[in-house]
Amino acid sequence: MSFYLTALLQGLCFAGVALGIFISMKIFKIPDITTDGSYTLGGAVTAVMLTHKLPFGLILPAVLLAGAAAGAITGFIHTRFKINALLAGILVMYGLFSVNLEIMGRSDLPLINTPSIFTILLISNNADVNTFWILSLFVLTITVLIGYLLKTDFGLAMRATGDSETMIRALGVNTDKMKIIGLALANALTAVSGYLMSQLQGFADINMGIGIVIIGLGSVIIAETLIGWLQITSVWLSLALVLAGAVIFQLVLAFTLDIGVDANLLKLVTALFVLAIVILPRLNFFSKQL
Repeated sequence: MSFYLTALLQGLCFAGVALGIFISMKIFKIPDITTDGSYTLGGAVTAVMLTHKLPFGLILPAVLLAGAAAGAITGFIHTRFKINALLAGILVMYGLFSVNLEIMGRSDLPLINTPSIFTILLISNNADVNTFWILSLFVLTITVLIGYLLKTDFGLAMRATGDSETMIRALGVNTDKMKIIGLALANALTAVSGYLMSQLQGFADINMGIGIVIIGLGSVIIAETLIGWLQITSVWLSLALVLAGAVIFQLVLAFTLDIGVDANLLKLVTALFVLAIVILPRLNFFSKQL
């Protein structure tokens, strides 16, 4: 059962990554690989500030600013120099590896006996229950804020930029600025996942972000599949399904380990699972003609 509890908690931690991928790939149609670097950046900034005993209230804002800066740089390179968004993200992600090493000063930074958000906030005396409720409230707050943003005029302009860039530009909207802000927001959310995960697992590691974009992408694809099957148009329900996708993704991996699959094959199983949820809706027996 511990597999599933861990999967649930990790799924909640990865909600920020899933929301970030949703914004970059589903709203702006930009494949942003900066995610791998900004996730580690969030964890690195968190670990360094915690170990230096800096005021806890400053850590989350610092993480958000760091992640937003990484995304904004990708957006600037893409829009200002007309470099392919995928390449721009790869370049920034690659550069962030060195930045994260410089921030931590080493390849990994343990947080043993260091206060965390899960120890300074007490909702329940049971550590696991306490962690669950803190993560749930944290994720719920972020989701409500993002949902509200997407319903505002600014959020509608963001969504229109991804749907029809030419049209929204003709209406006087600076689409390059929208893309930079969108990627900054997406990577700020991703950095928040690093902030949560480093505290949950008790350390930050330079390699913790490798392949993290696959987890976010898998979560969004699960949500997209459910949105298509259920024909959902509500922004709020779409965001809720993105969160559900993050948890489902982790539960599937937990089930894989629980039935005895070698942990060395976990990344292969992850790749096959993402492939399956991509092609499943395209199979003939899901056609509306039946």
